[in-house]
Amino acid sequence: MTAAQPALRLLSLGAGVQSTTLALLSAEGRLPKLDGAIFADTGWEPAAVYRHLDRLEVEALQPAGIPLYRVSAGNIRDDALNPAHRFASMPLFIKNQDGGDGMTRRQCTGEYKLKPIKRQARRLLGYPHPRPVPRGLYAEQWIGISRDEIGRAKDSGIQYLRSAFPLLDLGGAADGRGGWTRDDCLRYLRINGWETTPKSACVGCPFHGNSQWRRLRDEQPDEWADAVAFDAAIRSGNARGNANGKPLLGEAYLHRSRLPLDQAPIDRVTAHEWAQRQTDIFGQVADVELEAGDPDGCSPWSCRSGQPVDDAA
Repeated sequence: MTAAQPALRLLSLGAGVQSTTLALLSAEGRLPKLDGAIFADTGWEPAAVYRHLDRLEVEALQPAGIPLYRVSAGNIRDDALNPAHRFASMPLFIKNQDGGDGMTRRQCTGEYKLKPIKRQARRLLGYPHPRPVPRGLYAEQWIGISRDEIGRAKDSGIQYLRSAFPLLDLGGAADGRGGWTRDDCLRYLRINGWETTPKSACVGCPFHGNSQWRRLRDEQPDEWADAVAFDAAIRSGNARGNANGKPLLGEAYLHRSRLPLDQAPIDRVTAHEWAQRQTDIFGQVADVELEAGDPDGCSPWSCRSGQPVDDAA
């Protein structure tokens, strides 16, 4: 086995648009056959994601001989509300005591996505922690980054798990350029009967934009009620911090308006309202970001604010 040859090809499967496209392209033979797809379950995914994942496994992956590995580091919602459990913080919006705004450090992606994916990759390579992975032995990890977000295509920095971005190398884009965009993926999914592919993110992810919050409220009332209840429960920070006498110095919110979720202005926020909270340079894009959510979303390997994860796992 040479360093130029991966021992395995693995897909980091979030069950969203781009990673589902990669799974289907491999299953139909347009891309090399995967040795496995790994889905890291936070325990708080929307019901639509779990239904989609079940269908993808039964209708595409299993017939193609591609195993699906569902891995987990726990339930992110339960852990945040459990005073006895260590909690890796979500990127909550903070209203500070002095009236200023802040945001908690994003640790949840590393804890609930990256670590379980890495553990599974090690097992599949035959070297579970703490056994060291021999130099030169690695899995090629496919990540669903499309051309319109090429700036997010970054190497994992992990010797035994090297990133690959097959969508960037595909031909046949609608605009005639190299690499597929998200719209190309959506077109492919629609043509092949997968137009219901959901956006993968936790029910109460603070990176939701207003359009996602409205969809949750209007189409998934049970999940909306769950997010509203969680938002109220974390106002003073996570339960363990409060139990240990280290409450949040301020108030935490899921919505970037820093209002309770059931009072947040998810139907409409004017440019004038946001101009009062933004500098001039940010005011020009505030409405777009508020509606669409964070452009980087919650991709495990290319998040905006995530920090490198300890490679011991």
